[in-house]
Amino acid sequence: MVISKGQTVYVPVYSHIYSGDREHPFDLTATLSIRNTDPKQTITILTVDYYDSKGKLLKKYMEGPVNLNPLATTRYIIKESDKSGGSGANFMVKWKSDIKVNAPIIESIMIGTKTQQGISFISRGRAIQE
Repeated sequence: MVISKGQTVYVPVYSHIYSGDREHPFDLTATLSIRNTDPKQTITILTVDYYDSKGKLLKKYMEGPVNLNPLATTRYIIKESDKSGGSGANFMVKWKSDIKVNAPIIESIMIGTKTQQGISFISRGRAIQE
């Protein structure tokens, strides 16, 4: 368990993956999930920014800070039809707390279906700065 007063977290996101010998794109819906794992303390989400495969900022998801109550979860969705991020997209999430708390679980969940084929997987965020 990681205890912290705040972090910047890098979260890989895939708007599509490739399949077959011809590398056909398989489009995916991506959900960014931020889960406050602390049972007693609120955390503050400062930024949720979405970047494409080349590192270009595509969208800022927040106008200002948002409090996330103990054990609460929030989410942000990239629609399957949104291919702007590419296969190497990512979110950068910044959060803070006034005191040391259990660090949140921040992950992306990708899911897609095509004819009778379905795929889903998760990608965990990694703290890159305290």
